[in-house]
Amino acid sequence: MKIAIVTGASSGMGREFVRQLADYVQVEEIWAIARRQEALEALKAETPVPVRPIVLDLLETDSFDKIRALLETEQPEVRLLVNAAGFGKFGAYHRSSIEDDCRMIDLNCKALLVMTRLCIPYMQPGSCILELDSLSAFQPVPYITTYGATKAFVLSYSRAMNRELQTRGIRVMAMNPGWVKTEFFRHAFQSNDGEVQYFDRLYEAVEVVKTGLHDLYHTKKDCSIHGLPVKLQVLAVKLVPHRFVMDIWLNQQKKAKNNMDLVK
Repeated sequence: MKIAIVTGASSGMGREFVRQLADYVQVEEIWAIARRQEALEALKAETPVPVRPIVLDLLETDSFDKIRALLETEQPEVRLLVNAAGFGKFGAYHRSSIEDDCRMIDLNCKALLVMTRLCIPYMQPGSCILELDSLSAFQPVPYITTYGATKAFVLSYSRAMNRELQTRGIRVMAMNPGWVKTEFFRHAFQSNDGEVQYFDRLYEAVEVVKTGLHDLYHTKKDCSIHGLPVKLQVLAVKLVPHRFVMDIWLNQQKKAKNNMDLVK
């Protein structure tokens, strides 16, 4: 049985991947992994491919034992893995607990790595892995400090794994969007006290996911970036010293005019 696996499938970008992946890869079933049963069940009506809801919290270590056991029992061919599970926190470092910062590292980095490693043995030439990353992977971001650092890991890990797996015909790509209108912001703002308040532009998840899947299947890129302004920003941060990049970011957050109303 050929399958796709999507983590973080109950909302946001993960949910949008489930909706769109049938246009790019032929699979017999989608394993949709997330914590919310009801939201996963609703996905069955939103895609032409049968969806198997798998209710797990990837912050719980035994979740990986259950996934490993399921793979060993079913012996599927994993044609696509999308690691979309993750969360971020905005605000000064002390507004987020040490426990929350460690949970961010565990979900954004450790869970992504473990899911990747668990699925690779079930992949054949032509299989793909899409690691959901972020624009913040390319530079340090004060007041989104830990989240940005986790995404720097994802970018480096994805690029290196892509090279390692080339000999097996397996493709790995990081997807690095800018600001996207999703439920991500609800969680992120819980620790924010005005430190992060300026959003120059926000994109729709449907368009960002479409770009990511197109780049995964129709280009040789090792990272996907949606939108010309974001591409130009990535180019700029490669040329400008990071201390100046951080100065620009901090000055932006002082602007009175912003788009916060779009993400409430």
